[in-house]
Amino acid sequence: MIKKGIILAGGSGTRMSPITKAVNKQLLPLYDKPLFFYPLSVLMLAQIKDILIIVNKGQVDQFKKVLPNGNRLGIKIQYAEQDKPRGLPDAFLVGEKFINNQPVSLILGDNFFYGQSLTKKLIECTKLTNGAKVFLHPVRKPSLYGIATINKKNKITKIIEKPKKTNSNLAVTGLYFFDNKVVNFCKFLKPSKRNELEIVDLLNKYKKNNKLTAEIIGRGGAWLDTGSIENFNDTANFVASIENRQGFKIGCLEEIAFNNNWISKKTIKDSINFYGNCDYSKYLYSIIN
Repeated sequence: MIKKGIILAGGSGTRMSPITKAVNKQLLPLYDKPLFFYPLSVLMLAQIKDILIIVNKGQVDQFKKVLPNGNRLGIKIQYAEQDKPRGLPDAFLVGEKFINNQPVSLILGDNFFYGQSLTKKLIECTKLTNGAKVFLHPVRKPSLYGIATINKKNKITKIIEKPKKTNSNLAVTGLYFFDNKVVNFCKFLKPSKRNELEIVDLLNKYKKNNKLTAEIIGRGGAWLDTGSIENFNDTANFVASIENRQGFKIGCLEEIAFNNNWISKKTIKDSINFYGNCDYSKYLYSIIN
């Protein structure tokens, strides 16, 4: 059972410069919440309560201003610093002590997931004890993504980075579930030409052992990458349109914690006092009244 989760919220955010020169991208507002609330909400929906957030060197205090620890959410949050981006698998090396030889989930701090059956899929994935599982999502332009080919048993048979030609349109998203061998595998990875450890190389180690499976986000769900200004704005507009039309919030951490019976009404009142007079606080007030 996977009980630990890592959010990789470092990176230089160069595609969104100059606004990321002074602020970590994951702290930027995606509609009405900091971007990192959304991946954190995914881990919480998966019932994962022990979470490590990896940020750039010198940025821990900025994150702690928003979320000092997990007390207001009934979870445990720790922070770790990455002195420079070294690729996705580096998250497991930075978090080795946190992982403590247990299975772990990793989500990228700029990935957005949404879907009616998402919670059910997430909880199913946390039951993983052997191998690795990745979330896949169909895309219109496979040449822009890492693309996976699967067989009838949802085993991944091939992963190609930004293929010019492919029969598959299933993109590898930024949400992964790994068994307790992941740290050891990462220690033997060699840096690529861009001098980073590559997630594809790590996944291929599992694939080689026939231990890499897929969870597919179907037509009722959405995966959005907020890596560029255009994608960031598209995702913010998506959140705004859903929230304003349906009247509930996406990625409301306190609501998820309350529904999971991790916190009480009093704790939500503490959050309302912390956030102050804003629409987010008004929504929290509506939850408990």
